[in-house]
Amino acid sequence: MDYDHPAPEPHSQHRERRLALLIRRLPHRVQGIVHWLRRPSARWVRIPAGILLILGSVLFILPVFGLWMLPFGLILLAEDVAPLRRLTDRWLHWIEHRRPHWMGLPGTARRG
Repeated sequence: MDYDHPAPEPHSQHRERRLALLIRRLPHRVQGIVHWLRRPSARWVRIPAGILLILGSVLFILPVFGLWMLPFGLILLAEDVAPLRRLTDRWLHWIEHRRPHWMGLPGTARRG
């Protein structure tokens, strides 16, 4: 057993799998940026970027800004803030079970 790096918890494995599915749906160039931002060493840029994306989502009525910025900013901040991680884990679970096509998974959304 490698004591330098603890084995990931099953919950975090689900999170990583779900995030990987969503990231795979992004344009290739954006995928590289997201992978870079998720690296532990990018924390110094990830936190301000997450905050700016959340603040920018408030300006969704302007052409460049949009509500897409809110979940993206929250997911970036969730890498470093545990309560946000739990919230985004619930969102990712909901998306996987209610809107699997958003993740590129087969299946149809359940109504009701």
